[in-house]
Amino acid sequence: MALPPDTTSATNPAGAARNAAQQDVFLREVDDAVRQDQLESFMSRYGKPLLALILIALLAFGGWIYWSHRQTQEREQRSEAYVQAMDALQANNLDAAKAKLSPIASASGSDATVVSSRLMLAGIALQQDRKADALKIYREVAADEKAPQPLRDLATVRQVAADFDAMKPDDVVSRLKPMAAPGNPWFGPAAELVGMAYLKQGKDSQAGPLFSAIAKDEAVDNGLRSRARQLAATLGVDAVEDQVNEQGEPLDTAAAKIVKRAEAGN
Repeated sequence: MALPPDTTSATNPAGAARNAAQQDVFLREVDDAVRQDQLESFMSRYGKPLLALILIALLAFGGWIYWSHRQTQEREQRSEAYVQAMDALQANNLDAAKAKLSPIASASGSDATVVSSRLMLAGIALQQDRKADALKIYREVAADEKAPQPLRDLATVRQVAADFDAMKPDDVVSRLKPMAAPGNPWFGPAAELVGMAYLKQGKDSQAGPLFSAIAKDEAVDNGLRSRARQLAATLGVDAVEDQVNEQGEPLDTAAAKIVKRAEAGN
């Protein structure tokens, strides 16, 4: 038997609206209760691990902030001590410079300031006739794979320069030849040492062009260029770079003539 149709909404619209509102409130209360029950169930199961994870994250973040602050303070202190050491070196106060550089050089890490401090300590050791100490530092820096490559190369050049007389010419060439090329930051000093090694080997034909290349390289120190120019001249190699006009024709300038006459006199 069919149920009689619901005529409430037709006969009493206000009552139908009230029933719909009550049903909506009831559904929201049920939904809220379900969500609260799910939340309580989740917290009872995962609450403690979640709180522990949050606590660990906060502690880690706080530790990182503290570590970063300490690192910044240490860098500032090292920079200040480094500047003071430079001032002491300029005043030729080697002991004071050493006292400032030693804590920096002994710090962990291989950043530029730490490595530069070690190189400066090696230079001080040479000035104080402690060659063995200097060579030890140079070897350590040259072998430090974490140090900036230009500073490692500089340590190699200075090590060879300090121990040049005791080294075999072949060893000098093998150590420095990769750096004795134009464009390398240490081309000038490295090429000069390689050229001197060539002379000890009797290879004047290789030494002359190398000294000439040093003399013509404007990036090289003027004092080194002057020495190289004189050495090239004694080996019969022209170390004066020819000047040319817009058409590429050589200009026989007065300055070039003076230098060539001086070289010819040597």
